[in-house]
Amino acid sequence: MRRTLTIGALGILSAGLLGTVLAANAAPAQAPDGPRPMQVAHAGDGERMDGRRRLSAEDIQAFTDAHIAALHAGLKLTPDQEKLWPPVEDAIRSLAKLTRDQHEARRGRDRDPLAETAPEAIRARGDALTARGDALRKLADASQPLYATLDQAQKQRAALLSRPMGGPRGPHPGMHRHHHDD
Repeated sequence: MRRTLTIGALGILSAGLLGTVLAANAAPAQAPDGPRPMQVAHAGDGERMDGRRRLSAEDIQAFTDAHIAALHAGLKLTPDQEKLWPPVEDAIRSLAKLTRDQHEARRGRDRDPLAETAPEAIRARGDALTARGDALRKLADASQPLYATLDQAQKQRAALLSRPMGGPRGPHPGMHRHHHDD
């Protein structure tokens, strides 16, 4: 029996696109003696510890929109498949919003690490992971009907388009591993 290792290429998209966008706001990945990362020039909401500007909420939303549009365009959906796209897009956007909100909440807690106890921090992390798991399950449920109608070429494009872009460290380890059907 053939098995596809795509829990939802569309689910991976959400993790990948948000990881890519939010990685731009993360700590620098290279050694201090390495090249400085490119700076984002805009009127953002402050500077990071490495002196670069943070991406604004508007910037992050623009990148999210671009990634969703790229996936949608790349799938080249038929008219019947187009009818199944809106719930997928809604689930991706909901996951993106949850991820942004969690990132902001974490950033707020990081400003004063002594503001919460270790058990409170563990509970907050558990709650965040549970919420993310719920959102991913909703995305999997929303994408299943569409994914079932995709032909093999569309499934391949979905898998390629939904891979994480990597952020400042480049492609994620194992990103280029090819999962073949058994």
